[in-house]
Amino acid sequence: MQASTIESHIKIIYTTDVHGSFFPTDYMTMQPVQGGLARVAAAVDSLRDVHGDEKIILLDNGDILQGQPTVYFYNYIDTANKHIVSDIYDIMRYDAVAMGNHDIETGHPVYDRIRATSSIPILAANIIDENTGKPYFQPYTIIEKNGVKVAVLGLITPAIPAWLPKNLWSGMKFEPMVESAQRWIEEIKMKENPDVIIGLFHSGHDNYKSTGEYIENASKMVAEKVPGFDAIFMGHDHQRYLAKVKNSEGGTVHLLNPANNAMAVGIIDVSVMRDDAQHIVDKQINSEIADITFFKPSDKFMEKLAYADSAVKEFVTRKIGMATGSFYSGDAYFGCSAFMSLLHRLQLTISGADISFAAPLSFNAEIKEGDLHVSDMFSLYKYENTLYTMRLTGQEIKDYLEESYALWTQMVNDKQKHLIYFASCSPSPIDNRFKYPTYNFDSAAGINYTVDITKPKGEKITIISMSNGEPFEFDKTYTVAINSYRGNGGGDLLTKGAGISHDELPNRVVNSTDKDLRYYLLKQIEKEQTISPDIDCNWRFIPEDIAEKAIETDRILLFGPDSNKNQK
Repeated sequence: MQASTIESHIKIIYTTDVHGSFFPTDYMTMQPVQGGLARVAAAVDSLRDVHGDEKIILLDNGDILQGQPTVYFYNYIDTANKHIVSDIYDIMRYDAVAMGNHDIETGHPVYDRIRATSSIPILAANIIDENTGKPYFQPYTIIEKNGVKVAVLGLITPAIPAWLPKNLWSGMKFEPMVESAQRWIEEIKMKENPDVIIGLFHSGHDNYKSTGEYIENASKMVAEKVPGFDAIFMGHDHQRYLAKVKNSEGGTVHLLNPANNAMAVGIIDVSVMRDDAQHIVDKQINSEIADITFFKPSDKFMEKLAYADSAVKEFVTRKIGMATGSFYSGDAYFGCSAFMSLLHRLQLTISGADISFAAPLSFNAEIKEGDLHVSDMFSLYKYENTLYTMRLTGQEIKDYLEESYALWTQMVNDKQKHLIYFASCSPSPIDNRFKYPTYNFDSAAGINYTVDITKPKGEKITIISMSNGEPFEFDKTYTVAINSYRGNGGGDLLTKGAGISHDELPNRVVNSTDKDLRYYLLKQIEKEQTISPDIDCNWRFIPEDIAEKAIETDRILLFGPDSNKNQK
């Protein structure tokens, strides 16, 4: 007589790097957006209607607490009421969530408040409480749906000490992901005996990318080196990714990443076959990245969170001043710009430093002529960094800029006509990605200098003088205004570029603002009331004839054929 089998199906869906994109509106521009959790809620509800609640698991993979004014408002302005993210977890019926680096960036008062008021597990096995030696958050959780027992292990990129001030993660330390995964998967197997093991990892797949001593994106490395995972849900690097790899024992591991801003979700379909004795005789897993932009926003989601939509709109539309002209971050890639001149000037005013370092944090943000509102401050400054004042020597300043412009620009010659360092050897309007993140393209104010685009790294930068006319001295120590991400080693401009060790960086900090830089930028503009798109042109690309041709070509690649006619 042939033994019978029982088959059980479940779907596991996850979001990642939502960055405050909850509603179908961008509260920085007040324009409609294609993604958002309101659409994800509609997509998940449709799957629950078709398959039943008992067959659906919903997870989030971190970086939900930073990005849009929606979360900024509940992180720092309305701190008395329930946080919107806790409400979203309940409304959408998430089963578990993982911590991301930008969630840690909000500070203890924010993420500890959410942990205290959320009923679902918040996971991060490799964030260790220095007082107890145990995980600060829950390391893993067990979810049972439709007869399938699923273990979900949470891990976070360990490079946080290279990016964030220690007060934001005080009492914590961060273990390497492979080391932590090896320890916890053994415990999960032994204690829980699950049918399926999922890695919910806020880390990307490219393990060649290191930040100082840390392997920033180690998800694929864990998949290959640590047997036992059926699938690893990735995040952090904002890159869509779908692949299967073999682990060290020959098993298949599914790798997924639906990228950012809730434009898509990752889904795995799990089918488990058991015999009469309940032993698993077969297990099938299929994975996909599913676009959700065609879904209409969930009415239930919008109705239950109408209070937040109203409060955030009132917050971001508050008038704070006036702009006599427009500012565009896209101009910053090609030389001095009104956008960067404004940011540098405000940083120098707030800090009183000799020199300012800053980069365009948004690809092509715009502050329009006319009334200025709180929302414009999110276009001017995207992240919740604080502002540091640090001590750097003249030589370190020069070497810092050499590193920045080497990430930003190529050597232009007879064969290489592009100024911008594109990812592709043959960039086009369709494939015009930068080789490196634009938030690492720091320029300087307070000094006059040139950037020779025909020279290699180490020979690009010539510092002529201080902008006040005083001589620039390589052996003199200057005070520099710089954001906390950079001041902690982010982007490697201070470490790899200026040659300052991570351990030495805290000793170089003279002071730090208490609140995020955006807050001080807002307060300064409220004080001044009017800003103008004046360009303090203290640096330029040379040779100018070669640079002008390359700039014209690259501006069209990035911003279209009319961009040179109407330079912003």
